[in-house]
Amino acid sequence: MIIGIGVDLVKISRLEKAGSAHPGFLERVFTQKERDYCNRQKFPPQHFAARFASKEAVLKAFGTGLSAGMKWTDIEVLHGIGGGPIVNLTGIAKDHADLKGVKQILLSYSHDEGYAVAHVILIGGARFGATEVHHEA
Repeated sequence: MIIGIGVDLVKISRLEKAGSAHPGFLERVFTQKERDYCNRQKFPPQHFAARFASKEAVLKAFGTGLSAGMKWTDIEVLHGIGGGPIVNLTGIAKDHADLKGVKQILLSYSHDEGYAVAHVILIGGARFGATEVHHEA
């Protein structure tokens, strides 16, 4: 069952400027593993932008935005076995996914010609709003 979908488009130069103009931006938004990966690449800003778009797409799929104490670093975008992207959730983002019954997060992202784009699909069984029915014997 699809619980939510989200998409986001980010201008790579916007992330590049934010990283250099605002001290602590990269540390506030990206985990150490994400920063290590991106900084090893030939052009780090496009990799940061793809991860930022991915995090935004996850938040859009949740339908919440960054709210209720959730942090950017609660959503981590890494590479899984075989190199495809995976999303790890911690903290309030994980709690929110558990509440919604998310079992799997499908992520696809790309970067080219100055932009990064990401698409997310949340898969699982929704538990919110459900009521339990009791039968008397």
